[in-house]
Amino acid sequence: MKIKIILKINDTLDKYNSSSDYYNDICSKATSESGTDISLKDRRNEFVDNNMSLCEENCELIGYNKSTDKAKCSCDIKLNIPENYDIKFNKKDFFKNFIDFNNFMNLNIMKCYKTVLKIKSLIKNYGFLIIFFILFFYFITFFVFCLSSYINLRKDIKRIFLSLKNIETLKINATIKKTINKKKRKKNRKKKNGDNTEIKSVIKNDDNPIDLQNKKTGNKKVDYSGQLTQNIDDKSNNQIQNKNVKDFGLVHYNNIINKYNQELMAPKDFELNSLDYDEAILLDKRTFCEYYISLIKNNHPFIFSFGTYQDYNSRIIKMFLFFFSFSLDLTVNALFFNDDTMHKIYEDEGKFNFLYQIPQILYSTLISKFIDGFIRKLALSQDNIVDLKQEKENLDKKYIQIKRILKIKFIFFFFISFIVLVFFWYYIACFCGIYVNTQIHLIKDSAISLLIGLFIPFAMYFIPTIFRISSLKVKTPNRGFLYKLSAFVENYIC
Repeated sequence: MKIKIILKINDTLDKYNSSSDYYNDICSKATSESGTDISLKDRRNEFVDNNMSLCEENCELIGYNKSTDKAKCSCDIKLNIPENYDIKFNKKDFFKNFIDFNNFMNLNIMKCYKTVLKIKSLIKNYGFLIIFFILFFYFITFFVFCLSSYINLRKDIKRIFLSLKNIETLKINATIKKTINKKKRKKNRKKKNGDNTEIKSVIKNDDNPIDLQNKKTGNKKVDYSGQLTQNIDDKSNNQIQNKNVKDFGLVHYNNIINKYNQELMAPKDFELNSLDYDEAILLDKRTFCEYYISLIKNNHPFIFSFGTYQDYNSRIIKMFLFFFSFSLDLTVNALFFNDDTMHKIYEDEGKFNFLYQIPQILYSTLISKFIDGFIRKLALSQDNIVDLKQEKENLDKKYIQIKRILKIKFIFFFFISFIVLVFFWYYIACFCGIYVNTQIHLIKDSAISLLIGLFIPFAMYFIPTIFRISSLKVKTPNRGFLYKLSAFVENYIC
């Protein structure tokens, strides 16, 4: 049954049709008078609150004639129509008639590629441009790492391995040398004692030692006592000289070993942070400020990525991780821009409400930190190389294992980070392309999350520093517990 109703409308017909894309298609854009995006939920609420339906319940608008101001509705068959036709509207039934789709975390905007992926739209799509830059830097990182960083990293690992092997060899040689010298000293001692016994026996038993010597020398007179004294002195001098040479050799070996130990085996600044409690008591002599600065150098997002100090990680990868973290934060923030968030921006007429955004900023920061931690495990090689340095047995096997593990880790890192970045790029492009007026709020939220992540560590690092220094410097009960608590806060909270 068709009914014609005379009504005058002052806006687009879609706003008066509950079945139109304006109320059902998330790819449909809408901007308020204050310049904010209008979510589907707010559009529907406006439809109901302003009683914008041109047809009554169980009816559908099928047309409108502007010249006659008549709306054509398709309704169920009615037995009669009263002269004063009044539109009846049931709000509950109205909301049920809308297309039901899953709007969880705004994932449905990913189907809007036809609307978003247009050159005119992409030029004003700031989120798209930001992720595009990060994706471009990803390819730079990939090629620099493959052509230079990875080769240098393998050389460093090999150098450490060979140095450790040299230390191992030198220690073995020094032990063997020491054992041989010990045996030689015992042998020389026995020989010396035997010579003295023979001389004493000759002097004691022979009444005419000079005549005996004359017989041996063809009756030539020889000052036996003087010759004997000279022989004994020569033997003593030779033994002393040999002893000095042997001792010098041991000292030389020990000096070489100590040199290698100082350069390679002595824990570096970042290695001291991961020592066991018993080892830390012996080796970690740093002050409060020194340990605090160490935490900043090795954990602060910006300083860790762009600092000039040397560690066992690829520098180009560390730089990329900083930008990857921002893209992650941007995407997670966008996922939290649901209907309630959009409605609040709509109510505030586009003004940035920092207090309202605080929970969203904190949630996105925590989620980003968790995901970022997983990516960093794949990207960073420092822990694996430290494990190699601390290996005491099966050094060759450990060396081969470390090379294989790092190769697999880097392959997974570049593969996963690429897939994730492409997803970020597409999702952010869709979000900022549909919610053109909201993208500035998104970027502001992400920038604030970034700043929070840069400034909070300066305060947070005081907590593990206090616990650690107290456990190492102050003789208090449960010192081991304080040390473990410091390590937990450092690794999982800061």
